[in-house]
Amino acid sequence: MKTSTKTSTKTSTKTLAKPLPEASPKSSTGSVRAVRTGGGLSVRVDPRAALVFLLLTGVAFAASVVLIGSGDFRIAPGDVVATLLGNGTAAHEFVVQELRLPRILVGLLVGASLALSGSIFQSLSRNPLGSPDVIGFGQGAAVGALGAIVLFQGTALAVAGGALVGGLVTGVAVYLLAWKRGVHGYRLVLVGIGVAAVLTAVNHYLLTKASLVDATRAVLWMTGSLDGRDWTQVWPLLAAFVLLVPVVAWYARPLRVLEMGDDAAYALGVPVERARLVMMAAGVLLMAAATAAAGPIAFVALSAPQLARRLTRSPGPGLAASAAMGAALLLVADWVAAVAFGDRQLPVGVVTAVLGGCYLLWLLVTERRAGRI
Repeated sequence: MKTSTKTSTKTSTKTLAKPLPEASPKSSTGSVRAVRTGGGLSVRVDPRAALVFLLLTGVAFAASVVLIGSGDFRIAPGDVVATLLGNGTAAHEFVVQELRLPRILVGLLVGASLALSGSIFQSLSRNPLGSPDVIGFGQGAAVGALGAIVLFQGTALAVAGGALVGGLVTGVAVYLLAWKRGVHGYRLVLVGIGVAAVLTAVNHYLLTKASLVDATRAVLWMTGSLDGRDWTQVWPLLAAFVLLVPVVAWYARPLRVLEMGDDAAYALGVPVERARLVMMAAGVLLMAAATAAAGPIAFVALSAPQLARRLTRSPGPGLAASAAMGAALLLVADWVAAVAFGDRQLPVGVVTAVLGGCYLLWLLVTERRAGRI
């Protein structure tokens, strides 16, 4: 008995003295640094996330230069950069500034907006499948745009306005239907999938009632494309992006806390429902603005945040890295659409749908093996 008691005492002492296991090297939370500014403010910086953001920004810039220089009138990358800096020839200035740069800017803004929206909703739902184009917001924007095309033969501005209104109305409907003493992630995804199914049926109905010309125009719009985009699409999208990004950045910390669950968020002093409502509104507006500018480009909102999270190894939503990933992903997809089939250029939405479908299958297999679905 004495020997047993001594043995257990030694064992328990060793157990208590044993240091806690170190954090997994796959997590970047241990590398977060607090940088103190001159005004006494402290800013948390993750070096790995910052490096990933810079690398993805470089990829997006390189893709932009390549795309601007591509086409029937080819421009060398050095001449593209010189023209962007204001040192190009008159011919280069016209081609770059008037014909190609607006398309690239729309692509960058659309990709970043979709990725930010996807990151917001995946964090709110705590589900990698909780993307705005899965839970109905893209379909709602499409209903608004198709209504403007089929019922009113609207102009491009009317179609964009219809997409914006459709996305907002769908966002309100999903929020109200998912509300039951708060909006919880699982219920949000289920309600969103149901709403998406209904709105998809409405889109098909509108197409059956359209004339051949309107139906062709509607199908082309629903594919998602950057073709023909000019400065009239750039400025409204840029204004929405500039207005919404500070809101998203301000609520980035509450969004990270919300991923821990409502109880933990309440305990840490986060105004849960207000933060959720503001971030849902920002996510819907970003999604609707992007859809209004380029049509419903699929799967960028689904895949970009998850790819960025895997690169940064961050447990929470890396909003800056997600935005950079979305911009780079969309421009690379646009380049693939331009060169993959020779003279037959595809809409970028076709390429993102193919890549996104493969990614979705891989994600489902991964989540199933991990026992999460």
